[in-house]
Amino acid sequence: MDGYSYSAPTIAGQAMPAERAEFIRQTYLHLAVAILGFALIEFVLVNLPFAYSLAQMMTGGYMWLVVLGAFMVVSWIADNWAHSEVSQELQYAGLGIYVVAEAIIFLPLLVVATKFASPLVLPIAMFMTFALFVGITAVVFLTKADFSFLRTTLIVGGFVAMGAILTSMIFGFSLGILFVCVMIFFSAGVILYSTSNVLHHYRTDQYVGASLSLFASVALLFWYILRFVMNFSSDD
Repeated sequence: MDGYSYSAPTIAGQAMPAERAEFIRQTYLHLAVAILGFALIEFVLVNLPFAYSLAQMMTGGYMWLVVLGAFMVVSWIADNWAHSEVSQELQYAGLGIYVVAEAIIFLPLLVVATKFASPLVLPIAMFMTFALFVGITAVVFLTKADFSFLRTTLIVGGFVAMGAILTSMIFGFSLGILFVCVMIFFSAGVILYSTSNVLHHYRTDQYVGASLSLFASVALLFWYILRFVMNFSSDD
């Protein structure tokens, strides 16, 4: 129109090598910034004078149900914004809101991990999360396999896990270390699926949404690995 030719963004898996490489670089750069932002916010929250009291309030009685419900709503909004077609500013707002929400919901667990568990717990959990994430990422990028077929399994597994969590909270019983181990495997599957989508199904202009998807999967993995390591910590 008027001599202007518009080239719409292409799917990463179908893009030219240079364009695909730039999309992947932007995605993982945004992921790194999101993780750094999460760490900084968490550092501030954990070191607040009233951090322990706040953590107790968040997890007292049925309050944790309210917190989880609020997190799910905020996560849904943030994800929609991060994948918005309206503006890139809205995409960044979605990513930022999600990082803040993750930092808040992690507060009770990290207060216990930093103030009451062994000093080695947090670095071990961080290293294990990083190593597993790098390993899964390498599998996807080296094999170039499309793991999008995992979508239905992960959705069903997610609902089953949420049902188990809600049931345990309502009736007051612990799901135990076996559930934590299962959720670590589930989280690894989510990372496999999300990484595969980055390589095959995201458009090259969707790096903000892609980074949020990866950040959410890494945060889920870190949550359960941290709980796993804390379970075997000798320093109570």
